[in-house]
Amino acid sequence: MEDFIKKLRKVIFNSKKLVAFTGAGVSSESGIPTYRGTGGLWNKYDPSKYASYNYFLEDPSYYWQFFRDVRYPLLKPAKPNAAHYVLVELEKRGILNQLITQNIDGLHQMAGQTNVCELHGNTRQIKCMDCKNKFTMDEIFQQIKKEVPPHCSCGGLLRPDVVLFGESLPQEALKAWHAAQTCDTFLVVGSSLLVYPAAQIPLIAKENNAVLVIINIDETPLDHKADLVIQKSASGVLSGIIREAKS
Repeated sequence: MEDFIKKLRKVIFNSKKLVAFTGAGVSSESGIPTYRGTGGLWNKYDPSKYASYNYFLEDPSYYWQFFRDVRYPLLKPAKPNAAHYVLVELEKRGILNQLITQNIDGLHQMAGQTNVCELHGNTRQIKCMDCKNKFTMDEIFQQIKKEVPPHCSCGGLLRPDVVLFGESLPQEALKAWHAAQTCDTFLVVGSSLLVYPAAQIPLIAKENNAVLVIINIDETPLDHKADLVIQKSASGVLSGIIREAKS
């Protein structure tokens, strides 16, 4: 483990333009279950219903019951972990140029990260499908105790401000592709790299001669293309980088 951390520290601190790409493995260390794998949400709840745009239009109550009974109780107490704070530290030091995340929990921003590209939106934000007015998840949680599905004061249906299955990535995602094309080091942290088109982004970085590093407990389909693979927890590895740097 120490040898891996020394190699990783050298790669990161020699980087001129570092980009980090985070996935559910980072959030899981804050108590938010991953979607796939043992204990994943998709083993218990049907994503073809609660995560589908078409199904949301057909029966929005299904998503909002899931939000009330599962999503909100998981998100409300969740706090950033060591991995989040190390990434903030790298940004403050001017090392981390851009953070790209597949996560929708907003924990990077809660930790203090400022340059965040959210590929799949943010589930803490709720928006009206008609007037586009936005609300916090706390506001809507109070509303859905009385009304499911919830509606805006204009009468429009409310929805999570996330990318559901069947929807395109937001315009902001273009920043992620540009960052991958221009970085010299691309750091994947806690992602299975199974969700497309997001999983294409590390490939773009590698094709543009960036050093590709993957930190993930499980194997990923891109491990064979990476310059360094560390199959350990995100917080343990990243915390080691800062300890090594300070020593």
